[in-house]
Parts: sequence; structure tokens; C-alpha cells
Amino acid sequence: MPNAELDKVGLILIGHGSKLPHNRENLEKLAEILRNRKKFKTVEIAFMIRDTPTIAQAIDAMSQKGVSKIVLVPAFLAPGVHTTQEIPELIGVKEKEPQLKAHGIELVYGEPLGSDERIADILEEKAFKAIGQENKKDTEVVDAYSVSEAGKIVDKSMMLIREAIGPELAKAPKDQVPVIERVVHTTADPEFAKLLVISKDAVQSGVAAIKAGAKVVTDVKMVKAGINDARLKKFGSKISTYMNDERTMNLAKSESLTRSAAAMRLAIKDGLDGAIILIGNAPTAAFELADQIKKGKVKPALIVAVPVGFVGAAESKEVIAKLPVPFIITRGRKGGSTIAVAVFNSLLSMAEGKAYG
Repeated sequence: MPNAELDKVGLILIGHGSKLPHNRENLEKLAEILRNRKKFKTVEIAFMIRDTPTIAQAIDAMSQKGVSKIVLVPAFLAPGVHTTQEIPELIGVKEKEPQLKAHGIELVYGEPLGSDERIADILEEKAFKAIGQENKKDTEVVDAYSVSEAGKIVDKSMMLIREAIGPELAKAPKDQVPVIERVVHTTADPEFAKLLVISKDAVQSGVAAIKAGAKVVTDVKMVKAGINDARLKKFGSKISTYMNDERTMNLAKSESLTRSAAAMRLAIKDGLDGAIILIGNAPTAAFELADQIKKGKVKPALIVAVPVGFVGAAESKEVIAKLPVPFIITRGRKGGSTIAVAVFNSLLSMAEGKAYG
């Protein structure tokens, strides 16, 4: 993004909130570091609970500072109920999003910290400090990283991944390999090579749909946030979610549905034939989609259904796997928004002519 555009972007760091002062102090220190870097017009903090400003208050304050875009990033380590459900709901409370849009301000929700080499470096440093030893590898690591380009790091990661999941990759069709590798790389968990189930024509159908400019719909904002709009727009495609649509709220109330199920029903009503549907969080969205497909009301090009959880997640994915529609799922309880993003970004890279990116 050019600097001229960044001058109009405000960043809000979201913390959990605590009665103890350290939580606030740490978040404020991070904000101050980012302010000093001067890459964003302004940097502020907000909290889910027990502290102020609340997320709503921070958004209101930020909207008065001459920004055209507000980016909200959760300062959490991994995806969970807070980052995939509660915070997105707090961001979209009442009519805040439409009100901001009317004033030319866009809300964007980012991902939590996740597994990252830089976090691993910090954890390693803390461990050495705890046992009273110096991390002698620090200089060596920094030197290696200063010489290496990002591509070399990825190449090394992929080499390690291929060693770890070689048997699974050997059994997989060639077009599915990039998807499997991408998910394992994203999660740092080789088990996903066994959990992923990709229907015979899923990759081909997904790539073709992207190239054709198909609509992309996600169950939650967390999935939408992980996908680069600019890359999609090159194909004439648009990504959206209906979770905070006012019509969704009304439908959920009138039909006694969960918001996720109501959002999916509304999206289908607006037209999802030939679309790609990404479900990373909500089993009820998957159940609703399956029901509408069985009734002949929609025929998507591809379903990526990887909801995570103990209630309904595994069952909803098995229902999707029995439909006459190309699908990519994870078996069992494991999954999540980051998995849905990883799968789609792999397909997007293939549509762009790249094996990985």
C-alpha cells in the first residue's frame, strides 16, 4: 500500500482486558512502538472486557481522526472463540459498520499473531533468560535471516514439511499437494495432511471458479480478513460475509436461527450458484448450506468446510462430504478460520500460476 494511503489508515490493537494493570501496560507499550514507526496515521488500543476503551469506543474515537480505513488486530496468540466470534461481533455491534461506511470509513479485521518465526525467537530468548544462560545462537540466527530472503525461508519450511508428510503427499493427486502443503505450513501441524479430505474435482473446480471471477462468501470476518482483496479483484471476483448484515439479524430473530445459519440462508437467497463458500468457524452455517443444496436451491462451485469445535463441527463436515458438490474438509473436531484461509489462498496462488504464495 502506498504511503499516501497509509496516511489515512488507523490501527487499533485489541487486548482481552484485565483488572491487573500489566495487561494494559503491555498493550500500550506495543502501541507506542508502532506509533514511533510512523507507518500508520494513528495507533490506539481497545479491550474486549474489564478495561477501556472498549472496541466500540476505540472505533468511535478513531473515526474522528481523519482516517478512511480502520484496521483492528487482535493481540492474541491463536484463533479461538474470542478472535473468531466475540471480537467480530463486537466490531459489528448495532449499526456501527454501516454508519462508518456512510462516512467513507472502512473497517478491516486482521488475524491474531499465530505461529511465526519471530515469536519463536522471543520464546527462545525468554527460555534462555529463565535458566540464566545466554542464547548463543542469537547472532547466528539474525545473520542467517538478514542474508536470506523470505522466499528462502519458505523454501526451507517446505523442505521440512515434505520430509514430515512425505507418505501422505506421495498418495495425494498432484493438484492436491499444494493445498496440503499450505495447510501444514500454516498450522505447523503435520497431522492436517491426514485430516484433510479433498474431493476428486475440488481443486480444479476451485481454481476454475476463481479464474471465472466467482463470488466468494465466508461464514465469518476472520476468514474474509485473511484473503487479499486486490489479488481477487484481478479476476473480477469479490469476497463478502453476511454475518453483520442487518437482514441477517432480522432473519435469525424471525426464524429462530443462529446468526451463522441466517447469514448462509441470506447469502444463498442473494445467489451462490457457481460460488466458492468458505466455512471456517460455524457448523450451523455448514448444516444450513447442506440443507439448501439438498433442496436444490443452490449449487456452488466449491465448498471449503473446516469449522472447529466440540459441538457439531465434525458432524457438519461429514454432511458436506456427502453432497454432490466439490468439497474440501477436515475430518474430526480440528479446523478453523486459518485453515479455510490457507486452503483458499493455495487455490488463489494456483489460479495465478504459482504453486505457492
